[in-house]
Amino acid sequence: MRKTEIPESVKIIGINIKLIIKEKNLKVRHVAHDSDLDIEALRRYMLGKQIMGIDKLVRISIALNVEISQLFRNI
Repeated sequence: MRKTEIPESVKIIGINIKLIIKEKNLKVRHVAHDSDLDIEALRRYMLGKQIMGIDKLVRISIALNVEISQLFRNI
């Protein structure tokens, strides 16, 4: 069991990343490459299983070509 639960907001950000990737018809591996992340790390973020730092959020938003605020929709 985890020491601390993953906050709901982290799960929502992951869902938003997944939706943007789908909306833009992108490949997860390309987004991972463009954001300089390991593909498995990006998948953990998308599943809401890992908390990401602001630096990762910035790199993902740049790779997705969206404002960082888009990752925080519905929070």
